[in-house]
Amino acid sequence: MADSHDPKNIRNICILAHVDHGKTTLADHLIASSGGGVLHPKQAGRLRFMDYLDEEQRRAITMKSSSIALQYKNHSINLIDSPGHMDFCSEVSTASRLSDGGLVLVDAVEGVHIQTHAVLRQAWIEKLTPCLVLNKIDRLIVELKLSPLEAYNRLLRIVHEVNGIVSAYKSEKYLSDVDSILARPVGETGDEYQELLDDDDEEDTFQPQKGNVVFVCALDGWGFGICEFAEFYASKLGASVAVLQKAFWGPRYFVPKTKRIVGKKGLPAGSKARPMFVQFVLEPLWQVYEAALDTNGDKTILEKLIKSFNLSVPPRELQNKDPKSVLQSVVSRWLPLSDAILSMVIKHMPDPGTAQAFRLSRLLPKREILDDDVGKSDVIAEAELVRKSVEACDSRPEAPCVAFVSKMFAVPMKMLPQRDVNGGIVNNIEVGNGDSDECFLAFARIFSGVIHLGQKVFVLSALYDPLKTGDSVQKHIQEAELHSLYLMMGQGLTPVASARAGNIVAIRGLGQHILKSATLSSTKNCWPFSSMTFQVSPTLKVAIEPSDPVDMGALMKGLRLLNRADPFVEVSVSARGEHVLAAAGEVHLERCIKDLKERFAKVNLEISPPLVSFRETIEGESLNSFDKFKSLTGNSNVIEKTTPNGRCTVRVHILKLPDALTKLLDESSDLLEDIIAGKAIRAQDDEHPVESLRKRIWDAVESEISDTNAEKDKEKLKLLWENLLKRIWALGPRQIGPNMLLLPDSTTDDNGSSVLIKGSPYVSERLGFVSSSEESETETTSAETRSLKEEADSLRSSVLSGFQVATGSGPLCDEPMWGLAFVIEASISPYDSESEAVNQSDQYGVFSGQVMTAVKEACKAGVLQKNPRIVEGMYFCELNTPTEYLGPMYAVLARRRARILKEEMQEGSPLFTVHAYVPVAESFGFPDELRRWTSGASSALLVLSHWEALPEDPFFVPKTEEEKEEFGDGSSVLQNTARKLIDGVRRRKGLAVEEKVVQFATKQRTLARKKHYWTNFTQVKTENEQELFIYQWGLLFRLNRLCVCRYEIVNDLDVTRCRDNI
Repeated sequence: MADSHDPKNIRNICILAHVDHGKTTLADHLIASSGGGVLHPKQAGRLRFMDYLDEEQRRAITMKSSSIALQYKNHSINLIDSPGHMDFCSEVSTASRLSDGGLVLVDAVEGVHIQTHAVLRQAWIEKLTPCLVLNKIDRLIVELKLSPLEAYNRLLRIVHEVNGIVSAYKSEKYLSDVDSILARPVGETGDEYQELLDDDDEEDTFQPQKGNVVFVCALDGWGFGICEFAEFYASKLGASVAVLQKAFWGPRYFVPKTKRIVGKKGLPAGSKARPMFVQFVLEPLWQVYEAALDTNGDKTILEKLIKSFNLSVPPRELQNKDPKSVLQSVVSRWLPLSDAILSMVIKHMPDPGTAQAFRLSRLLPKREILDDDVGKSDVIAEAELVRKSVEACDSRPEAPCVAFVSKMFAVPMKMLPQRDVNGGIVNNIEVGNGDSDECFLAFARIFSGVIHLGQKVFVLSALYDPLKTGDSVQKHIQEAELHSLYLMMGQGLTPVASARAGNIVAIRGLGQHILKSATLSSTKNCWPFSSMTFQVSPTLKVAIEPSDPVDMGALMKGLRLLNRADPFVEVSVSARGEHVLAAAGEVHLERCIKDLKERFAKVNLEISPPLVSFRETIEGESLNSFDKFKSLTGNSNVIEKTTPNGRCTVRVHILKLPDALTKLLDESSDLLEDIIAGKAIRAQDDEHPVESLRKRIWDAVESEISDTNAEKDKEKLKLLWENLLKRIWALGPRQIGPNMLLLPDSTTDDNGSSVLIKGSPYVSERLGFVSSSEESETETTSAETRSLKEEADSLRSSVLSGFQVATGSGPLCDEPMWGLAFVIEASISPYDSESEAVNQSDQYGVFSGQVMTAVKEACKAGVLQKNPRIVEGMYFCELNTPTEYLGPMYAVLARRRARILKEEMQEGSPLFTVHAYVPVAESFGFPDELRRWTSGASSALLVLSHWEALPEDPFFVPKTEEEKEEFGDGSSVLQNTARKLIDGVRRRKGLAVEEKVVQFATKQRTLARKKHYWTNFTQVKTENEQELFIYQWGLLFRLNRLCVCRYEIVNDLDVTRCRDNI
């Protein structure tokens, strides 16, 4: 394999793009030309070699990232094809972690889409070197029939748009760096600040004149960069290749009379000159297409092209009756796609050594050495040596071996090679895998050293810390032996004996040691690689159980295998004992269930309807920020509860937090967990995470303050918020949620004989809003008061537990609360006598439990009093549809309660792009319904966006005359959307639901009367008597405002006559 190559001749790249933009088709042509004969050129673009799963071929989309090794001009290129569907974005994360560069594909017709943004951000996060590939250029000629100048303007706009996206990420990082530098003491910012100012004027990332942009048609197998045409025209125009490369993009024009290249200002007045890219690149290409496809085209153009470039096109291909085949044969030899792509990869993407030095801060961030770790100099020195080996991509055998496993993937045992490197027969029985037909391989990249068969390595989880010792660290490190190494060739596997740094391989023997991802190291003294970043989270959840309870063991085993095989799926057990499967979307879920049924569990399954999560909050938009604080300090909105024994009184105030602060607390849950638990958090990228979080919290608060108009109110609000942020006792639910428990104001004190249960601003101390609190003991007047205060201190945990339980299950439908701050004042009073203490303990139970229950009930009652609202998740939806299907598309969106954000027509195409928000609860089956109503012409992509409160009151009852006229009165009032959602969740959880047992009783009674009428009618014999009977009963029906719902022919009487009379 590539272990004979120098690391400088290795390139690790992945293909990134929106769904259906041509990634797998492009990979087919690269494999056909440089894959060692595994794919015939005639099948390229049609076989979809990298999509070897049956489900991928059936749906015509890529569902997993797969790798193949290519050889091109003494270079080894490891190519990873990644999915474009948003449901499988986790595979993009695993592919980008193992790569050094990324080919970003964009459809020249559809342009930049939502997943294009996502993959560009992933490439930016992982510090990949990107190159831009504009695909499907032929559609501009054949389908849209654009002129060369119109096509140039379209391509120019796409390049500018992609550069704008990357520039936004750079600006975000630039502003963050400036803020962190300016926050330092004066005198320490000089050099770094000047470097940032110098970098501020960077050029665009993608520039065709630099060679990192190519224009291709992957289906027909041709592509070109500007350098190919610059080399061809250099001798004809008498200019150097470097000059022509710069002139072939942008507003540069060629004047034939003077043979000079000028800008727009240098053109003579009234000139109709075209840009050089149009004149010398696009126009010849357009002429070749017209000559081949047009029935009246000039066929001599193709002959001149073949002679000019000495193309070897077989005569039988030129005589093909299909003009498209003739065109493909000529253009694919004139502008070979693989040469354009792979030469750009070798020239503009870094080798592993250069890339790892650039990406080191992302892969192995420099850890802050704490004071407690100073004595462990040997461990620190070895860990630093390993870090330097990774930075240099040291491929010597004596270098420490370090590799990263981005995912585990399952392969059927029958697909494993039956012979080893030396040709001997291999025993493919998986140790510890029981009777499973699946073998788990690790998808890994070697960053330092050499790995070989039989080598023993340490498997490090992301939580491993080499500076710590004890049982708490031992569970994060394991020792494993490498059974086999494979070079991946799509579905095929080629066994190898060893592999050097810089290569991508599949490793067998780690299935029992790695669940999702891990770091492999030959030494214990190594920091684990940083965790991968996923763009979305698994939000679609279903409960799953076997059709036959006997198969429960097989299901649990299958779920364990699926959890290891899929990097993004989550398997858990709910509070009700259900096995819950969480996936990224409907397509991902369908694939997981299919794998369970056919590969891992092999049993019939029962799948529940999707389990949708909601949140509960209170109405807060009607009040401005200052009025919220007035309501907080007033006594009218206080909820008061007393324990059954009457000793503890709980008073609760509730405040709605700003939306920006709530969102920040929710997104920072992982960091908050480490901060609150007191774990040592090390600085990364010269910025401490705690300081960064504290600054972001204050920024979110200031955004709320800025909405207030009066300057006087702004100052008051600022002081109030400073006071509140210093009083944070806890967060909830689960200690890390987006709800706050605030201490009572310092002015609140013990009242008479009662004593206040006082907490401490623990979270505020951890976040750095206040210094460590020092409780000062006040003088007590009696032993009774002193014992009462000791009892109050022991009840702190009861108040905390009550708050956690309340925020974990709200009053509407037992869903977690969202964005609320609770100020809880709990005071206890002494017993009247000792006998009363004994009696109350026996009668009402443990006092701490009473306090916890009172706090919980007070919090829930406070939410119900302050106009509760249900909060639902929202998807951001991007739709593309032709103009003639706009009506059906809007009808589907209206039925799904969607909110339209933007609608625009794509210039030069018949497609409309619509952006909308769709509730998660309404999204199930949405893509299928959209395709059904638009005859498959529309497509939709859903990405989880945010949480949004429904403005409807779930307990709405018409009171005014206008409301009664609009919504009805009494039993005729229909449930609003919020109430329907709440009742649905309560019904699923087995909670009480207010609903009528008998509905439409009047209609049911009327139905019985109709049967009686028709029975009497059948007893009338003559036709005249029947007509009189119908006339009489018809009058009666009209008087009673009844209607006949069913007509029957009785005694051959004409049913029309019955209907007309009645």
